[in-house]
Amino acid sequence: MKKWLSLVLALAVALVLAACGTSEEEGNNAGEGGESKESTKITVGASNVPHAEILEEAKPLLEEKGFELDVVTFQDYVLPNQALESEELDANYFQHIPYLESQKAEHGYDFTSAGGIHIEPIGVYSQKYKNLEELPEGATIIMSNSVADHGRILSMLEAEGLITLNEDVEKTEATLEDIKDNPKKLKFDTEYEASLLPQIYNNGEGDAVLINSNYAIDAGLNPLEDSIAIEDKESPYVNVIAVRSGDEEKEGIKALVEVLRSKEIQDFILEKYEGAVVPVSE
Repeated sequence: MKKWLSLVLALAVALVLAACGTSEEEGNNAGEGGESKESTKITVGASNVPHAEILEEAKPLLEEKGFELDVVTFQDYVLPNQALESEELDANYFQHIPYLESQKAEHGYDFTSAGGIHIEPIGVYSQKYKNLEELPEGATIIMSNSVADHGRILSMLEAEGLITLNEDVEKTEATLEDIKDNPKKLKFDTEYEASLLPQIYNNGEGDAVLINSNYAIDAGLNPLEDSIAIEDKESPYVNVIAVRSGDEEKEGIKALVEVLRSKEIQDFILEKYEGAVVPVSE
C-alpha cells in the first residue's frame, strides 16, 4: 500500500512540474493575455541607394525604440516582393505606389503600404544634347521596361511639351499606345531593365535616357546636375514601406515608419541627396 501511494505521489509531482514548465515556457513566448510577443527584429529588403542608406541611418533611432533593424539589399524590382511574399522579409522599401499596385494585380500579392517615405524624381539624361528642345526629329528615347513607370514617364514628357496623351487616359496608366500627338516623331525603346539604364547612358546609346534617381545616384550621377530635365518634385510616385496586409499594425512596422518620417531622417535625406531624393512627412 505504501509503495502504491509513493508511486501516486511521484506521478502527481511529475505532472505539477511538467505543468509549471509548460506555463513558464508559454510565459516566455507570450505577452499579456497569452498572445505571442512580436519579434524585436525587423528584416527589410531595399534597393542599395537610397533606400538601404536611409535604413542604415535609421538603425540607431529604431534601436532606441527597442527594435533591431536588419537590411537586406536587392539589385532588381522583382525579388524584394517575392521575398516579402515568402515571409523572408517583414517589409520592403524600394517601390512606389503604382508599381506596388501593378505587382499586386499581376501576382496576387496581399500587400499594403505602411506609409510613404520619399520621392525619387526621374531624370532625362543625354550624352548628345543639353536640353529637351535640342532633341531632333526621330530621336530615340530609352526608358525602362517596367510598364508601371511608363505612365509616369509619358506624363513627364507631356508636361515638357514633347508629346500629347489621349485626354481620356489615366495619366499613371498611360502606355505608348495612348500617345495622341508626337510632333518630333520620337522613337521609344523599352527593351532594358531599369537597373541597366545608367550603363546604357554611359555607353552613349540613344538620344536620351530616362533613369530613376536611385539607379542614377548608385551609378555616380547627380540627378540635379547631370540630367537635362527632371520630374517635378510634386510627383505622386511616393516610395513606401510595403508589408503583408495586416502587418502595418505591428508595433515594429509602425516604429519603422515613424523613424523614417522623423526630422532626423528627413534632414539626412535632404542633406545627403541635395534634392535628388525628396522626403515626405505623411
